[in-house]
Amino acid sequence: MAETYTLHVAGLTRELTICKVNDHLDIAAFIMFGDVEITVACAAELLKKVPEFDVIVTAEAKGIPLAYEMARQSGKPWIVARKGPKLYMKEPVVIEDQSITTAGKQTLVIDKKDIEAMNGKRILIVDDVISTGGSLHALATLVGQSTGTVVSMAAVLAEGDAAERKDIVYLAPLPLFLH
Repeated sequence: MAETYTLHVAGLTRELTICKVNDHLDIAAFIMFGDVEITVACAAELLKKVPEFDVIVTAEAKGIPLAYEMARQSGKPWIVARKGPKLYMKEPVVIEDQSITTAGKQTLVIDKKDIEAMNGKRILIVDDVISTGGSLHALATLVGQSTGTVVSMAAVLAEGDAAERKDIVYLAPLPLFLH
């Protein structure tokens, strides 16, 4: 098997390292951290494809560069669901999910003040890659604690079967490597 996968997205090309998940599955690792060029380009392209929104919500950590850049380009606020409660959170709201790239359960936490900031707003959920949809579900559950409405779920890449979903917006498919 090849050691890299050539990705073409937002007018750019990147070589992604192929990583073993288990004896039957490998994935191509898409990492936006440190790649300003791809972050800026993907944010601009996604903003062209998503409906009107008021607030961006993402999960810590890999979605942060994209959500930040989409917020910067759109001028809209953004909220990060953290991996655990933080001291500054007066009333944390906790949700657990399972991610393909995180061993065991993943916890997402948002402060009640952020829930209140979403009340009555159109919410755009953003992540770098959508695979199983576990993180999206957890984020939508967090948004569901508010009176806000999820208007779209968006990512740079839809991995494996996620590319068949009709309820997400993405820029390019990303294959899974089964063996």
